[in-house]
Amino acid sequence: MTVHQLNQLLLVCSLVLLVAVAAVRISSRSGLPSLLVYLGIGVAMGQDGIGDIRFDNAELTQVIGYAALVVILAEGGLGTKWKEIKPGLPAASSLALVGVSVSVGITATAAHYLIGLEWRQALIIGAVVSSTDAAAVFSVLRKVPLPARVTGILEAESGFNDAPVVILVVSFSMAGPVEHWYQLLGEIALELSIGAAIGLAVGFLGAYGLRHVALPASGLYPIAVMAIAVTAYSAGALAHGSGFLAVYLASMVLGNAKLPHWPATRGFADGLGWIAQIGMFVLLGLLVTPHEMGDDIWPALVIGLVLTMVARPLSVVAALAPFRVRWQEQALMSWAGLRGAVPIILATIPMVSGVEESRRIFNIVFVLVVVYTLVQGPTLPWVARKLGVSKSPSETADLGIESAPLERLRGHLLSVAIPEGSKMHGVEINELRLPAGAAVTLVVRGGESFVPLPTTVLRRGDELLVVATDPVRDAAEQRLRAVGQGGKLAGWLGTGGNGVGE
Repeated sequence: MTVHQLNQLLLVCSLVLLVAVAAVRISSRSGLPSLLVYLGIGVAMGQDGIGDIRFDNAELTQVIGYAALVVILAEGGLGTKWKEIKPGLPAASSLALVGVSVSVGITATAAHYLIGLEWRQALIIGAVVSSTDAAAVFSVLRKVPLPARVTGILEAESGFNDAPVVILVVSFSMAGPVEHWYQLLGEIALELSIGAAIGLAVGFLGAYGLRHVALPASGLYPIAVMAIAVTAYSAGALAHGSGFLAVYLASMVLGNAKLPHWPATRGFADGLGWIAQIGMFVLLGLLVTPHEMGDDIWPALVIGLVLTMVARPLSVVAALAPFRVRWQEQALMSWAGLRGAVPIILATIPMVSGVEESRRIFNIVFVLVVVYTLVQGPTLPWVARKLGVSKSPSETADLGIESAPLERLRGHLLSVAIPEGSKMHGVEINELRLPAGAAVTLVVRGGESFVPLPTTVLRRGDELLVVATDPVRDAAEQRLRAVGQGGKLAGWLGTGGNGVGE
């Protein structure tokens, strides 16, 4: 490659990134997962689009897709709060195992008898589309006002179910039949156990090291965190375990470990996650040949309808039967089983393995994902409201709190943003009733900063700087969130928080 060609490539890549970043605004306003916009960019650049780029390397797409998925799972794990996901962890695990099994069986049966696919192709499609997509779930659910328990279950499911689905797709794509189904179940259980053990071990060891080893520059901490997450994936995969489960669990441990320079680390991971999504979706769009998909639209619609209206609801009911989950929440979880890039990436596995009619499988999965994401993504808030599961705006106006550690002073500097709808509006500083060892030191309002008095009244849009000693850091944050949700009477009215009267 010449220098001129390199410059042209860099120009094209930078323009694609700029267009993709601008498209985030469109997707956020419309409620659509951003994957559809990025897939559209890839299709437009492809051989049937204005770019006329001919790309058909399924193996390269699979490799890059796996790498991007590792980054996306790492970013999702880092942003997962343990206290929110812990109550729903057993239910999420059941959805990732029992739910996937039920969904694969029903979808494969429909693909065989309604579409006429051979059992091998039908099982591959059933397995491929049974995985919910982490990127789609993380990007959509965190904007929808749902109870923390429901969001936690769905996010954990999307992080867990990639592992068993990958094993199933690889097994169904291998030459020869799977002779004993119980051997396949044993293999799944073993790989998940190895991946979970390695992920937790790497996460705890990495968190311990980052808390006790002072790096020479703050910019090294985000790099170290992502390196630890990728190490978890590599170690899990090399040990014949589930690397995807390993990276998600390791990242979740790191994300809840109160590491130094956490705001910078979180921002770095978020940026990498966006780059991974953009690159992965654009590449998948390039791999598609739209003029070849005409005959696969109807089969995709039929399989998608069975998946959305039959397989997913029955899998949710079967998986959550042992748990006390209201039927309204089960109905919402059935509709919130969002598909995305993961099924499309998994559809490249049979192409690389040389499975007969693998191109048709890829086309069916692509159409299914696009059509039903268009249907499910924007309608999810409406469905939540109709089922009575959606929270009111005042309940969702949580405070944005970031913490920067002051290592030598054994303290923390909390940056608190008061959003619209927060009940902290109208509360005086002394009415916050922060624990001893924590104090509001600065208020930024309308671009101007001032040192507040005990009688200073807080307003929507204010940003506060709160200094807290290490022992009371958690109590101070908990109290701030309680006042944000319950107002000055938080504690007396039953709202959580460490204030007087509790």
